[in-house]
Amino acid sequence: MHSQATERLEIIVADRGQLYELLNDAEAVLRQVAMTQRCAGILATRHDPGHYTFELSDTVPFGETWEQTLSDRRAPAAQPGLHWPKNRR
Repeated sequence: MHSQATERLEIIVADRGQLYELLNDAEAVLRQVAMTQRCAGILATRHDPGHYTFELSDTVPFGETWEQTLSDRRAPAAQPGLHWPKNRR
């Protein structure tokens, strides 16, 4: 039996200076889980700037990490506060 709790990690990064450290840490945690199961690789997904998920995936060969980007939005992350829709007059 294996734990579902460590098969998927979500990373939200507010400080770009910590980005690579947090991503490397997430990959290292899942690499340890993958080593015990020996049946899946790691899929790293960039959803938006500062939002990533790492998960074990049967579609990725064991021992490999694949990356994918779901959004190529180059706009800066939303700032806290009240924001009106652009079409509002």
